[in-house]
Amino acid sequence: MKIVRRAPVPARLTAAALAAVCIATVAGCNSAASGGSSGTPTIGIVELNLSNPFFGTLEKATEAAAKAKGWKVMKAEAKTPGDSATQVTAIENMIANKVKAIVVTPASATALNSVLQRARDQKILVLTVNAPLDPTTSADATYATDNVEAGKLIGQWAKATATGDSHVAMLDFDLSDKPAADRHNGFLTGYGINSSALAGSALTKGTEDTGQSAMESLLSAHPDINVVYTINEPTAHGAYTAIKNKGRAAKTVLVSVDGACSGVEDVKSGAIGATAMQFPDKMGTMAVDAAAAYIKDGTKPTSGIIDSGTVLITDHPVQGIASQTSEWGLSHCWGPK
Repeated sequence: MKIVRRAPVPARLTAAALAAVCIATVAGCNSAASGGSSGTPTIGIVELNLSNPFFGTLEKATEAAAKAKGWKVMKAEAKTPGDSATQVTAIENMIANKVKAIVVTPASATALNSVLQRARDQKILVLTVNAPLDPTTSADATYATDNVEAGKLIGQWAKATATGDSHVAMLDFDLSDKPAADRHNGFLTGYGINSSALAGSALTKGTEDTGQSAMESLLSAHPDINVVYTINEPTAHGAYTAIKNKGRAAKTVLVSVDGACSGVEDVKSGAIGATAMQFPDKMGTMAVDAAAAYIKDGTKPTSGIIDSGTVLITDHPVQGIASQTSEWGLSHCWGPK
């Protein structure tokens, strides 16, 4: 999950247009009505807001993998984070058009369960990417970062890197969001503390501005903070600005999660000490491979969450913790460079 700080917002689909959403490879939505039952298969891709490069990368990778197999694609996106209503409407349209599979990044862990069950009742394969449903078995499979492991990696690195007494702060996103909660809990486990031992914590919106303002408030209340966890790299960038303005950049260990190119540049510059890189493109291609097996002979993927991988990126490696440099990260990052 990534909420970006500088991405332009594309034109949004209106509710009326959403009912007819499809891409240029489909001559018209009516041409996809068979979903490929007597010809070329069609799959649906339902994403979150594409102004976020993470979800844009995920959608493009999924679409490219599907096109490489000669399939048609129907696409839709949520208008804002948490916009399940738009996703439900899109999925209903895809069911009506008899797609063979739906690849969706759910805006909510539970709001799509009913409509996706209707899809499965119609023998449509349902695959979630980036975040699971609740329960996880509401989808045939999920391809996602192990966010607990991502949080654990940066927690372990921060613990090994910090000097002197630890005064730890956490800048979170809404903890009802499963990826956010998993990163939070993973960091605590990796660092070896519980929430009662924190110097301070704050919720952000995952943006640079809210990261900076939250960090400024925490430093005012707890000026001895010297270890900072952030939910994502835009939040980390804002937090770094606040830390630097207080003259504490050299005394503070700052860690994050995402692996966007802008975030890896912050690792290279020293603003972020370490980040856990995700691979949204891999999530998409893994989902398409699963759909291909299903379309070929009805084989379903292994149920549950399939890890798409996590790599710690830092230019200050710690013995016993596997990592790659920012140079490697810039060759494998996603989003604008």
